[in-house]
Amino acid sequence: MAKSNMLKIRMNSTADTGFFYVTKKNPKTKTEKLTLKKYDPIARKHVEFKEGKIK
Repeated sequence: MAKSNMLKIRMNSTADTGFFYVTKKNPKTKTEKLTLKKYDPIARKHVEFKEGKIK
């Protein structure tokens, strides 16, 4: 069976609440760092999330 290209990444909130999402990314097609606007339930608003490493 073939191995998946997708890597798990951690999307950290820029609101400094400590909240994060875990998602997947294909590093062959998306070489730059991922940034998305998503909902932060601790801040209770939409904020920007930036890619970080899973420890």
